[in-house]
Amino acid sequence: MGAAEVSSVLWRERELLDMLQFKLEEEQALLATGRNRWLARATNEVEVVLEELRKAELMRAVQTEDLARELGLGPGASLRALAVSVPEPWGQILMDHRKAFLAATAEIQGLAQSNRDILSSGYKSLCETLVSFDSVPDTYTAAGTTAHGSGRARLLDGAM
Repeated sequence: MGAAEVSSVLWRERELLDMLQFKLEEEQALLATGRNRWLARATNEVEVVLEELRKAELMRAVQTEDLARELGLGPGASLRALAVSVPEPWGQILMDHRKAFLAATAEIQGLAQSNRDILSSGYKSLCETLVSFDSVPDTYTAAGTTAHGSGRARLLDGAM
């Protein structure tokens, strides 16, 4: 296995990271607009891309181990170590892949955190709304005396 094969696997992984970014942004748009109808589908699509990424990472691990062995590097050699050890232009190509992975990873982490924050905020708001239904405010009777809240039926807006 050579640097060309490793680069091909890295390109595939970069494409998957790009798809993951898109799916997370799609999920974020649904969350931000409150259009929850498609949220389960969007989340499932994120999971599908993550599964494909796991497969690509396994393939990358196999390819990079083979290349590291060819170059006389130890097991678990980093992408940077591989880039320094291969002849040009492969060294620069592998460094470019590394930079792209770092940028994509940072953006994906930010998107995932933002989505978690939106979900957490929505969950907290829903819990507060539900708690408010447990306590019924005092009202006045026809005679003018205070009547403590009762467990009467309530109509909820379907949008909740």
